[in-house]
Amino acid sequence: MSEGNASRVVRARWEGVVIDILLVEDSPSDAVMTREALEHSKLINQLHIVEDGVLAMEFLRRRGRYTEARRPGLVLLDLNLPRKSGLEVLQEIKADPDLKTIPVVVLTTSKAEEDIAKSYGNHANCYITKPIEFARLAEAVRKVSEFWLCVVTLPPERK
Repeated sequence: MSEGNASRVVRARWEGVVIDILLVEDSPSDAVMTREALEHSKLINQLHIVEDGVLAMEFLRRRGRYTEARRPGLVLLDLNLPRKSGLEVLQEIKADPDLKTIPVVVLTTSKAEEDIAKSYGNHANCYITKPIEFARLAEAVRKVSEFWLCVVTLPPERK
């Protein structure tokens, strides 16, 4: 999925603020379901989708084709990614002083205790096993979005 096709604004507003979300997901069908779940939640967000861990870090560091990217307020991260795993991406984000305050929600199909432990050990803010049914996924994404984008106060970007 290209950056131009992946960015999309969800139609409802929360205090007029648009929060960018970076979805790191290699499965086109899971990316579409997550985007539709966000739309279903009625929050306004700018959703950016990248399909591997290398592109995720380029996006977050505003390199390559992402030099104009805005800092996301939330990262939804799959663990099973090509080129660089989700755990490697998580480690890099949380080790970088400029990125470590961005909330990272692991959103993956893995139920493995080792993946859960490693994710939290690398400072994931939340770990969610993706529900298979769309209605359950939509509800999980709605709850995550509402919490991270409406309830908590996100830290400012480091200058």
